[in-house]
Amino acid sequence: MAKKFSKPELSRKINGDIPFDATPDIEEVPKVRLDVATFEQYPRYSRATIQKFIKNGQVTVNGDIVDKPNTLIDENSNIELSVVEAEEGEKPPVIYEDDDVIVFNKPAGMLTVSKGEFNPEPTLEQFGGIVHRLDRDTSGVIILAKNAKAKSFLQKQFQERKAHKTYYAVTVGHPKVSHAIINIPLTRNLKKPTTFMVANQGREAITEYRVIDQNEKYSLIELKPQTGRTHQLRIHLAHIGAPILGDPVYNPKSPKADRMYLHASILEITVPSGKRLTFTANLPEEFRNVVR
Repeated sequence: MAKKFSKPELSRKINGDIPFDATPDIEEVPKVRLDVATFEQYPRYSRATIQKFIKNGQVTVNGDIVDKPNTLIDENSNIELSVVEAEEGEKPPVIYEDDDVIVFNKPAGMLTVSKGEFNPEPTLEQFGGIVHRLDRDTSGVIILAKNAKAKSFLQKQFQERKAHKTYYAVTVGHPKVSHAIINIPLTRNLKKPTTFMVANQGREAITEYRVIDQNEKYSLIELKPQTGRTHQLRIHLAHIGAPILGDPVYNPKSPKADRMYLHASILEITVPSGKRLTFTANLPEEFRNVVR
């Protein structure tokens, strides 16, 4: 004898005569990629930089580190980015200062501007507006502007070649002639975009040089660039067979050195007050020691 149910409707559902009610819908929280969500929350950084932060373990989701940018998370998740801000560096030696400009003797190893949009290193940007640049490993005279008007005033002189600069370099080997003008155009090296190279169709690049002292291995050379192309002096000297001592890019086989031996010694320029001034950073002692 079949069992009787007290609830006819339930019996009919069990027997398959009528369907069970569908499970009530549970509202799903939308998912989003971690890098996209982090970028939306921290828009001051590019998405590429955000992805680097994530891979470095600098992003947490609900308190847990997640190191894959494409991880899908609930859009309501708590995202936190841990970034160490750049520390203010020690102020380099001041050569000159007035209401519009400040001139430093930049030490070798200090960046002029930040490397990428996020950089924890101290840079000269912390002390004024950048008018021209010196490579990280180049030391010497550099002028910064204290206001927008001064920056424009100074930059125009560099663009019109009215700012005159003198550098000194220690080279491995000796140029074939002791005094000459190098007029060799340069262009960006597309295979290594952060570097440049000699190219017939490149931009004009002119450097006057003079050998000041030398020994069997090295030369001390005075350089007066007439144009201001990136890495101009380094490439020109390498091209004539006398690359700069310690240059990691254009002289990778350089003898071991404690720095790149390139120094910006003199800058002649008109400051916003109207005075034509010449600023000097003495030649580092190690330059002369190498050629003794």
